[in-house]
Amino acid sequence: RYPKLTSPHTGNEFLNSSKSVSFMAVGASPGISASCLTTAELQQHWRAVKQEIRCIKLLFEIPSARTIEQASSKYVVYQIVVIRSGSYDRERVAIERRYSDFFHLHQQLLQDFSEELEEVMLPKKKLVGNFSEENISERRVALCDYLTQLYARRYIRRTRAFIAFFTHPELKTAYDLLRGGRFSQALEVLEKALVLQRKLSTHDQALLVPTLCALVVCQRDLGDIHDAFQTGHMALPAVRRYGFTRYRAPLLEAMVDLGYKLEHPVAQLQEELIKVQNSPHGPVSLVSLKELVVQEFT
Repeated sequence: RYPKLTSPHTGNEFLNSSKSVSFMAVGASPGISASCLTTAELQQHWRAVKQEIRCIKLLFEIPSARTIEQASSKYVVYQIVVIRSGSYDRERVAIERRYSDFFHLHQQLLQDFSEELEEVMLPKKKLVGNFSEENISERRVALCDYLTQLYARRYIRRTRAFIAFFTHPELKTAYDLLRGGRFSQALEVLEKALVLQRKLSTHDQALLVPTLCALVVCQRDLGDIHDAFQTGHMALPAVRRYGFTRYRAPLLEAMVDLGYKLEHPVAQLQEELIKVQNSPHGPVSLVSLKELVVQEFT
């Protein structure tokens, strides 16, 4: 819901007025008045705010499954595709999960939402025939319906457990690759995870910060200086807004270095870095961005 705009003007006089409107714009930074904005600019601001907070509807598909046989075990992995509805989604990332992953998610959610999940049933395993094509096909449909029911509940789709179900295995793999110096492979997996995080975390952009910073490290070490600088600029607003103090100085330091190499103006970044380093709120971590990133998932 949005508060109504009120004005002593009436009708078209208010809509057509090119004079500035003096009130605090919702979503503006504290202390910044909207008095310098024209009505047209404020209308544009409202549209941007609505677009930003509008919930992106997602669809889930499980188009296929495959059986994996190992020396001491046999199990089925299900391919899951997360699709943004309402327009053509060019970033259709596929992940694979076992039934045990679904079961673990359900147990986690039951700890906090047992009453709310009374009508949401995770399909059970059968005593026999779990690997028959017919049963696997039936379970694909049932598991897809299960994810859809979870997502339909706002309090569920915003939980860390729900989001981690789609991203945690890939992120862990990416960080393992990064620590092993395999930056090209890590970059590919991180980009895949970032697509899913963006789709699932529109309510909490803070969840993207560690992944974006890991991408900066990979891109920089692979020599993609321009891409690393652009990714850093994507991460920095969220780092400032959500108080990621341990990331702020290392990220700024990395961006200043990248900016110098690109011959970009970095005076403002340097000034911000100095302020952070001299912050009266306590000592700033002296670790580099790379050292900070490799600590994730350890």
